[in-house]
Amino acid sequence: MLQDHIVLPEDLFVDVDRAGPVPLYFQVSSCIEQAILTGHLPAGARLENEMVLGRRLGLSRPTIRHAIQELVDKGLLVKSRGIGTQVVHGQLTRDVALSSLFEDLSRIGKRPSSSVLTQELVTAPPHVAEALDTGPGAKVLHLRRIRLADGVPFAILENYLPERFAALSRGQLEQGSLYRLMRARGATMRVAKQNIGARTAEPDEERLLEMPPGAPVLTVNRRVYDSLGKAVEIGRHCYRPDLYSFDITLVDK
Repeated sequence: MLQDHIVLPEDLFVDVDRAGPVPLYFQVSSCIEQAILTGHLPAGARLENEMVLGRRLGLSRPTIRHAIQELVDKGLLVKSRGIGTQVVHGQLTRDVALSSLFEDLSRIGKRPSSSVLTQELVTAPPHVAEALDTGPGAKVLHLRRIRLADGVPFAILENYLPERFAALSRGQLEQGSLYRLMRARGATMRVAKQNIGARTAEPDEERLLEMPPGAPVLTVNRRVYDSLGKAVEIGRHCYRPDLYSFDITLVDK
């Protein structure tokens, strides 16, 4: 159920200086950002529309629109069709380490779940057969899932696994960690190679992740190897950048 629109109190903007050198949009944006960071605007809160807010504050609609867009760009607000402008549900910052997304979410107190879109045994596409070293014509498990945190969709995960994991049930995949399930069946994940990028979301990704047209997504292509150097998982994932980021530590050689 959607939350009602929150009417921002006018005293929140009492320090806005209309005659000062700082642009009005930046001052308004800073006031709303502070309300979000201090918890006065909770996750999921819906803001009143730009025209109404501008009229109440005596500011132009372009000024309010610019202020809101600043916060969208920072990942603090998100605009959704049919919903309006909402405070995001907290961004997940993930260390680049060999762990599953389910485990990362659980560790920071989020409630992870999945919706399975595809679960099928297929003939391995050429690039998958080569990566998993299965040989031509071999069968592999193809998975495509939506990952949710506290009920909010923020990632689409596509995986190819060796045929020995075909017995995984839909219930296990929806409620458990994929890596944990694989380890329980004898897999040992030791090393992963991954590529992180960005692109414009495809129409079905926009729909599944509840994003506006033309929105960007973060992308990750991952190949996981066991202790013998054999690939045990091929992953191709995309994420909402307003709800997800990577934290990478660089060390001087």
